[in-house]
Amino acid sequence: MIKELTQIEVDSVIKDDPVRPHIPSQFRTLGNNTVYALYEDKYAEFDEPSDDIRAVICVAYTNKIPTNEQELQSFSQQACQDGQRGSIAVFYTVWSYSAGAGREIVNAVALTLKDTEKANKFVTLSPLTKMAHRFHISNGAELLAKHDTCQNFEYVAK
Repeated sequence: MIKELTQIEVDSVIKDDPVRPHIPSQFRTLGNNTVYALYEDKYAEFDEPSDDIRAVICVAYTNKIPTNEQELQSFSQQACQDGQRGSIAVFYTVWSYSAGAGREIVNAVALTLKDTEKANKFVTLSPLTKMAHRFHISNGAELLAKHDTCQNFEYVAK
């Protein structure tokens, strides 16, 4: 089960963000930016899932692919003016608490955003690490570009 988190809920989990813990919850939930959590499917019958989060992903909406955190913030703010939403979903941080949950949340959120027409392109702003590269490539993403501090991968929602 995927659930969009409130700012208060985000405040309680960002301490676990291994990539960008310095990004405040205000940005993560600003305008149309969202944070999703993946819960066990057994909680889907309840209105409120348990505290057992399996993975978390942060998404910013832009109209351009950012090459660093400054562009992420700038492009996101530009795209979300006057109630608008950017057409590119940028997955800028993801972490999991159980094996396989990172892959599951990336794919589930991309599919959800595609199905609800909230975005039509799904990219990452990933750190320049072998682990990030392996994670995205093994999960079916394509490397778009490498930059000074980050790299972009693209997912196709299926």
